[in-house]
Amino acid sequence: MAADPGLQSMPVFDSGGEGETKDPNIPYARQWIDEDEIEAVIGVLRSDWLTTGPKVEEFEQAFCGYVGAKYAVAVSSGTAALHTAMYALGIGPRDEVIVPPMTFVATANAVVFQGGVPVFSDVEESTLLLNPAIIEERITPRTRAIVAVDYAGQPCDYDTLRDIAKKHGLLLVADACHALGARYKERMVGTLADLTVFSFHPVKHITTGEGGMITTDDLDLAECMRRFRNHGIDVGHAEREEQGTWYYEMTDLGYNYRITDIQCALGLSQLEKLPFFLKRRGEIAGLYDEAFSLWDELNPLENRREIFNSYHLYVVRAKARDELFQRLREKGIGVNVHYVPVHLHPFYQRRFGTGEGLCPIAEEAYHHILSLPMFSGMTDQDVEKVVMELRRQLVGIS
Repeated sequence: MAADPGLQSMPVFDSGGEGETKDPNIPYARQWIDEDEIEAVIGVLRSDWLTTGPKVEEFEQAFCGYVGAKYAVAVSSGTAALHTAMYALGIGPRDEVIVPPMTFVATANAVVFQGGVPVFSDVEESTLLLNPAIIEERITPRTRAIVAVDYAGQPCDYDTLRDIAKKHGLLLVADACHALGARYKERMVGTLADLTVFSFHPVKHITTGEGGMITTDDLDLAECMRRFRNHGIDVGHAEREEQGTWYYEMTDLGYNYRITDIQCALGLSQLEKLPFFLKRRGEIAGLYDEAFSLWDELNPLENRREIFNSYHLYVVRAKARDELFQRLREKGIGVNVHYVPVHLHPFYQRRFGTGEGLCPIAEEAYHHILSLPMFSGMTDQDVEKVVMELRRQLVGIS
C-alpha cells in the first residue's frame, strides 16, 4: 500500500503543471495523478506488453481483493462495462430492463445496444435512488432484469431489490459507476448484485483515463464477458503465446472492449490510494453538511443510516437553480447538473415514446439539483470558497 499522499502533495492536473494549480477556477471534479502513477505507466511503456498483457489480470485480481468479489473483468470504459453486462445476461430484442431515469444515458443505452427496451421507473424523492416500492408496477412478462444506479455514491436498497428480483425471476445489475468504495449494511458495493459495473473516467474515484470493470461471483458470466470484450474470441493473445499456438475460435459476435496494460498500471496505482481518496471525499462532504445544516435555501440529498456513501457527487437542491448555476460558473465555481432524466432526451422520446409525466419525482428534482465541486484534491480553503460564493449568490438571488 502506498503511503497516504496527504494534502501537502498536490496532484498533477490536466493543465499539465506540477504542484498546486494557479488556476483560480474550482471544477466540479478532477483526477489525482502524481509521480506514483507516472512511474507505473512508464514501467509498462518499457515492457514487452502494452495491451492484453499481465497488468490486466493483475488489476482485475487487485480489484477483486478490494471489493470482495470472486471475478472481475476489466474493459475499455464504463459504457463498455454496462454493454458487456447486458450481453452476459442475455438481453436481446424486445427484452425489458427496468432502469432509473436519474442516471447518465449509458445506463439505458446499454439495454438498447442489445435490442432491449429500457423501462424507466421513478426514484425516491429524498435520495434520487431507484424506488423499490413502485418497481413491481413496471414488471411485465418481458422483464428480464433490474438495473439499480448508486446515484452520487450512495448504494440502493439492495435487500429489497434482491427480494423483488428473486420473486419475479429477474437478474439484478448494480450500476456502481458512482459508488466504488461504498458499503451497504457493511457489505461492499461490488458484491450486492448478480453483476456490478464500475467506471474509471477521470472524474470518478480512481481513473485509468477511460476504463471500466464488471464484478461477479458467477464464473460462467465472467468467462462470457471476457470473450465479449475480445471480439467473441475464446482464447486471448497472452494465452496463445503461453501455449505456443496461433489457433483461436470466434464463438460469438463480440466487441473490441479490451483495456490496455498502460491503463491497468495506472489503475493499480490509483487503487492503492483509494482509501485516502474516500477519506478525503467524506471530509469534504462533512464540511458541506456542516455549512448547509442551517441554510433553508439549499437541501442536500438524504443519507441512509445503513450505508457508507463514497461521494462521487455532492448534490443539493436549490430553488433558483438555473440562475445560481450561471452565477457560480461566472465566479469560477464549476458546478454541474446530474442529470437530465434519460427518458426526456429526444432519442428516447422518439424511439420509445417517453416524455413528461413518466417519472414525476425525477422530473421535478431535475429542475432543482446542483452538483457542487467534489474531488480528492480539494483543500479546506477550496470548500470554504465554494460555500462563501454560494452564500453570496443566494443572497443576491433572494
